[in-house]
Amino acid sequence: MRLFHFSENPDITLFVPHVPKTNPGQPPLVWAIDEEHAPHYYFPRDCPRIAFWTTPNTTPGDRDSFFAHTSARRIIAIESDWLNRVRDTRLYVYHLPGETFECVDANAGYYASSQSITPLAVEPVGDLLERLVEAKVELRITPSLWKLRHALISSSVAFSMIRMGNASPDLVSD
Repeated sequence: MRLFHFSENPDITLFVPHVPKTNPGQPPLVWAIDEEHAPHYYFPRDCPRIAFWTTPNTTPGDRDSFFAHTSARRIIAIESDWLNRVRDTRLYVYHLPGETFECVDANAGYYASSQSITPLAVEPVGDLLERLVEAKVELRITPSLWKLRHALISSSVAFSMIRMGNASPDLVSD
């Protein structure tokens, strides 16, 4: 199993378990992402984004609604205001040893360890848009993620919503 951590900091020599600011009730952990879901992290850390893909449980209607006009198996949407930051961000991928990690969410590819982790290697990700192309991910750029979020939550499509607290205001619900 190949596990990764993505960061804009190229100088991390030890990942120490910590409690996320967004979830203070969580125990201290080191987080990693699996290879299949790694493209969800080809973005600046704080960039709000929604990744979505089909599974065997996706209904034909939802497949048509979300994937009828693409041959991509995975789609990631970001807000327009983040495009230049995606273009300009220098991102690094840390390769992590898998021995102490446990799967926390197989659907989203999340793994966690309660132990400090020394990375095996670190390397620049390179051009983030090019990496998405290489991963055969369709990138959608939209003024707001909220309509997509509301549609996905009531669908049978698998999704991962990352950093939505940084998204533009939800004008759909107002």
